[in-house]
Amino acid sequence: MIKTDAPLFGRVITAMVTPFGDELEVDFKAVERLVDFLICSGTNSIVVAGTTGESPTLEDWEKKELLKIVLSSAKGRAKVIMGTGYNSTVKSIKASQEAESLGADGLLVVAPYYNKPSQGGLLAHFTAVAASTNLPVILYNIPGRTGINVNAETIIELSERCSTMHALKDSTGSTEQAAEIAGTAPLEFRIYSGDDYLTLPFLSIGACGVVSVASHLIGGALQDMIGAFFAGSIDKARQLHYNYLPLFKGLFAAPNPTCIKYALWRLGICAPHLRLPLVGLDKAQKEAMDGLLDIIKANIRMPLS
Repeated sequence: MIKTDAPLFGRVITAMVTPFGDELEVDFKAVERLVDFLICSGTNSIVVAGTTGESPTLEDWEKKELLKIVLSSAKGRAKVIMGTGYNSTVKSIKASQEAESLGADGLLVVAPYYNKPSQGGLLAHFTAVAASTNLPVILYNIPGRTGINVNAETIIELSERCSTMHALKDSTGSTEQAAEIAGTAPLEFRIYSGDDYLTLPFLSIGACGVVSVASHLIGGALQDMIGAFFAGSIDKARQLHYNYLPLFKGLFAAPNPTCIKYALWRLGICAPHLRLPLVGLDKAQKEAMDGLLDIIKANIRMPLS
């Protein structure tokens, strides 16, 4: 049975957006502002170049520069986790080793997408990536995007055989599978909910925290909810969950990170620009997001100027 503390990466990990300028270049100045904003808002660790960061449309050199800027901006105030998952094992290994050499604190490695390997192939892929680095690896299981589920048995075996396999980001939506892993994996393995709306249910079966999109806005409230749960104040945790459930759902009313980028633009943090094939919100979607922001704006912690 796994533990539920989070000594390495903390309770709230933000899957950070990648700000773009008017010409769709990476806006590194906005990245610096965003890092400060996230840390002020309650983020313990930051994921660079994950799905929310539009990794499929980032060039390899852009990912490296992003990592450098985030590390420099964080200044040790938050851990920095690099997304290094590809559907090529060789590319995943190369990206993981480069991230380690640049100073990343950990790696987020998604299951290989599109080529739909067997469970044996997944086991071999993650074993090879984990063996290539000394950094702690968070396995990212999101069948809705990759087309393949990493089964509980495979994850448990990886947690037992790979010394660097630290945690799971679970975006399966299945508390049943997560509970099986939590009850069987080694003590030092950890589980993070990969969906904001499932954070509280996942805590109840053994998760230690969340890899979040909503934490761009309400990291402090998420810390309060998780803290209340572990302090035994279940009713308080439930009420916070209910309060923010409309936001959790609303941020995915359009393909991620469309909604959260619009929200950050409204707050003056970065532009809402996206790289194709993603497109911006329509009028009705913007009005819906404006309404959500009006409701929660008192709980958004802005950096001191």
